[in-house]
Order: sequence, then structure tokens, then C-alpha cells
Amino acid sequence: MSSTVTGPYIHSAEHLREVITTPPADSPAIRKQMPKLDQFCRAYIEKSPFLLLGTASREGRCDVSPKGDAPGFVVVLDDETLAIPDRPGNQRIDSMLNIIENPHAGLIFMVPNVDETLRVNGRAYLSEDPDLLARMVMKGKAPKLAIIVEIEEVYFHCARAFKRSRLWEPDTWIERDELPTFGKILESELNIDGLSADDIDKSLAESNKRLY
Repeated sequence: MSSTVTGPYIHSAEHLREVITTPPADSPAIRKQMPKLDQFCRAYIEKSPFLLLGTASREGRCDVSPKGDAPGFVVVLDDETLAIPDRPGNQRIDSMLNIIENPHAGLIFMVPNVDETLRVNGRAYLSEDPDLLARMVMKGKAPKLAIIVEIEEVYFHCARAFKRSRLWEPDTWIERDELPTFGKILESELNIDGLSADDIDKSLAESNKRLY
């Protein structure tokens, strides 16, 4: 527990349910959970250019990784199986290592200007199937692997989080210079002699041109 947070702490499901009243089993919040995709889930995934992939290691070390590409980049293999291409990134492979140790994974799909999101929970594994990877070619480049998710449960989230955050409303967006550039952040964190923030930003700009 953090020493900066005072109790009382919640240590049991019973205590938690005293604080937050959970919905009954026949409520829409519970009944909306499905074991596979329907036509509405498929349509949402086809329009989604971005998702968050949540995984955890055998020891419980968690990771959330953003995945994005043109809408429809996630391949719906059938109503119970999704395939996510692994495009070039920082090559830390945190999510993939977690999946090897612990196959449980959670996804949140987002569509810009739509406040509802789609959650998918299931079991994940990694595939080098050449026929599958050939279906994921972008700009002439196939991914080296795909993350397969066998769906166990899927449901839509309501809009409240996005309504509160006003995420898609341009009048809430900050000017880019209100936060430091990535180069400035890395200059401070890495403290490499002879490597300035401008140098890092220029290197990142070149790297970001090679998306595939």
C-alpha cells in the first residue's frame, strides 16, 4: 500500500459490494455480455483504427499496449476469433512475452468520435501463419507475427467515461506545446552526452516515417 494514502482500505469482495452496489443478474449491464461477436461488434471492429491490449505475466506484472492502423486492421477470423497484426514498434515485446506466460488478454476498441467502446476478453496466442500474415500486408509489408485472441466475452461500454473526459471534443484539446516533446522527455530521462532533444526529435520524426 502507498504510504501517502490513508485507509480504510478495501480488502474483500463483500466490502467492495457495500461501497458499490452491483447490478442484478437480469440487468442490461450484465445481460449485454456475450460469448462471441454479433453484427454490431463486427461493424465496430471494422471501423476501429485503434485498440488497447492488456496482458499480464505469470507473476501478475501488467502491461497495456496501444495498437493502431487503418480501420479494419484487426482481422475477424470468425465470431469467436480475432487476429491483430504486430506492426513495427519499440520491439520491447512486453505484451508478447506476457501472452506466452499467461494467455489471458483484454482489448478495448475505440472509434474516433464515437463515445461507446467495445471490450473483448479472451485467451491469446502468437501466430506466424504465413497465409494469415499475408492477409495483413500494408504498404507491401507483412507483419512478422499476429496476436490471435479467442473470445470468451465481449460487450459494449457505455459512453460515460468519454462524456466526462470530452475526449473527442476539439475545444478540449490542448496545444501541442503545452507538453514537452518526446525528445525533450527522453533527453531528460536518458541524459546521454552529446544527444540533444532536437537530435532525438529529428531521429523520431524519421523513424515515424517507417510505419511498416
